[in-house]
Amino acid sequence: MAGSRLELVFGDTPPKGRLLLIGAGAASDLDRFDPARTQVVQRLFPEFAALKARGLAPVTAPEGDFDAAVVFLPRARAEARARIAQAAAHLAPGASLWVDGQKTDGVDSVLKEVRALAPVDGIQSRAHGKIFRVTLPEPGWLPADWAAQDHQAAPGFVTRPGVFSADGPDPASVALAAHLPDKLPTRMVDLGAGWGWLSAQVLAHPGVEVLHLVEADAVALDCARRNVTDPRARFHWADALDFRLSEPVNGVVMNPPFHDGRAADPRLGAGFIRAAAGLLTGAGRLWMVANRHLPYEQALREHFGDVAEIGGDTRFKILTATGARRPGAKAAKGRRA
Repeated sequence: MAGSRLELVFGDTPPKGRLLLIGAGAASDLDRFDPARTQVVQRLFPEFAALKARGLAPVTAPEGDFDAAVVFLPRARAEARARIAQAAAHLAPGASLWVDGQKTDGVDSVLKEVRALAPVDGIQSRAHGKIFRVTLPEPGWLPADWAAQDHQAAPGFVTRPGVFSADGPDPASVALAAHLPDKLPTRMVDLGAGWGWLSAQVLAHPGVEVLHLVEADAVALDCARRNVTDPRARFHWADALDFRLSEPVNGVVMNPPFHDGRAADPRLGAGFIRAAAGLLTGAGRLWMVANRHLPYEQALREHFGDVAEIGGDTRFKILTATGARRPGAKAAKGRRA
């Protein structure tokens, strides 16, 4: 990737010793780094899999000590601070920690914060972002609350920085839970389960014998394991878009994402719909929630024989579908409850 900010800092000569990269993705400019001396931390399954395909050996949390590190900033402020604290915990005083981020991800405010805490130099700008170097002081230079900590999002539920809806149950999931039938099918999937709030509501209904929680964010899934201790729960760190089971299920619930970065992208939800159809028996049923403006009905009719809206308000719509289609089947017109 010519023209990256990493090129400005390192050129073709990466730092000596072991290098820690936190938050690097498949599109990051990593060819200059020796895989044998580089550890990439990536919590999102699709990015993790793509990094492995590039010949790297990603992990979900740092392992060991390092001579230098690069933190790639996310949008969420709490997660950005947690990544910096995580990198610093694996470096010795005097080591170099580079922080790289887009202006839209708040790199300028992070630079201002860090500059007040430690020596900063090597500031470079390119492609609507900045990279800068922090020379680590003695331990204790970072505020204690920068490290990732549990947050009680609801009674009995913990979250961590960077997970979706970390402050509490997502209102769309709450709306979906309120429209589920009293009795649910025996074999269920929560596609994009997050930290497990909706799954817990599903398991409170009679009829469920097993519930598969599918989540791409390893940190969110770890929270779900702590939040949902019911023995009927099964946990899968996977990409919902291509997740499969050896046997079909007869129920799916989901509150699919609809943003890719900052941009709304209904294709994500359409991919979830396609995946749900692939998991269900013909008689199985999907329940999903979506923002009112998102045009998911067409995708539902392409993959299901019967589609209905069963509730909602000005913000959300609750949709259900059954009759999962085989590829090439003719689409249905659907109905509105």
